[in-house]
Amino acid sequence: MDLRKLKTLIDLVEASDISELELTEGEEKVKISRQNNTVQSLAHVNYVQQPIQPPMNQQPQAHTEESLGKVDTTTIDNKDVITSPMVGTFYRAASPDSAPFIDIGSTVKKGETLCIVEAMKILNEIESDKEGTISKILIENGQPIEFGQPLFEIS
Repeated sequence: MDLRKLKTLIDLVEASDISELELTEGEEKVKISRQNNTVQSLAHVNYVQQPIQPPMNQQPQAHTEESLGKVDTTTIDNKDVITSPMVGTFYRAASPDSAPFIDIGSTVKKGETLCIVEAMKILNEIESDKEGTISKILIENGQPIEFGQPLFEIS
């Protein structure tokens, strides 16, 4: 089990009312329990830890119930940026054979699908919360992404 998946599980326990979660995948077993409003993780996993890349040029954001699952538009270097609302894998199209949802120069409207983020084997459509033109795509297709990581520049 990789570190990103473990972090996602911990975040899900924190955001929910459950007090304990136990997951077994093959020989790997993870138990996450909450005591006194804290989450403890006991993992008996053999894996190589990879460094996590922090979002570029952006202050860390706190996970709140209101911010989970919502697209955030922020400004970096005087440019509007659409950031990831969750941890997962970034996909520009619905399937490998499909055309991308948007390209550089595409005009987008509020509510229009920009990409898909796969998290925990669930495909989540990420919609624009702003109207404008995509000036830059900051992530490669199939790349893992973090919460709050910039995905697109929009003008």
